[in-house]
Amino acid sequence: MLQSIVHIALVVKEYDEAIEFYTKKLHFNLIEDTYQPKQDKRWVVVSPPGSTGTTILLARASKSEQEPFIGNQAGGRVFLFLGTDDFWRDYHEMISKGIEFVREPKEQDYGIVAVFKDLYGNLWDLIQFCEGHPLSKRIK
Repeated sequence: MLQSIVHIALVVKEYDEAIEFYTKKLHFNLIEDTYQPKQDKRWVVVSPPGSTGTTILLARASKSEQEPFIGNQAGGRVFLFLGTDDFWRDYHEMISKGIEFVREPKEQDYGIVAVFKDLYGNLWDLIQFCEGHPLSKRIK
């Protein structure tokens, strides 16, 4: 059996402001932006540069019951983990773009990590795994 997680849906307020944040501040690639007239929504997919794995589907809240989850998809916990091959390059770039870090960089047994907020307040780890860590091979 061969399976993989293809997309993770991230509830957003507006497509264009979310695309702007992910492509301009995080340098993600816009993989797809297709209007779906029958549902009156867009299929918007972004991915970190160089990534060949799971992508993020930017899903606009289309019902009032979805709106409270914008920026709080994980109940205040870190929700997504952005691996990098150069922590300090990305950390300083993100600071220069006005991204707010809520936990400063810290050395851990598995690597170096800091927590930042996306444009809606979802928490992300920026992480560079130590050489030899099983996930370090995925980010080269």
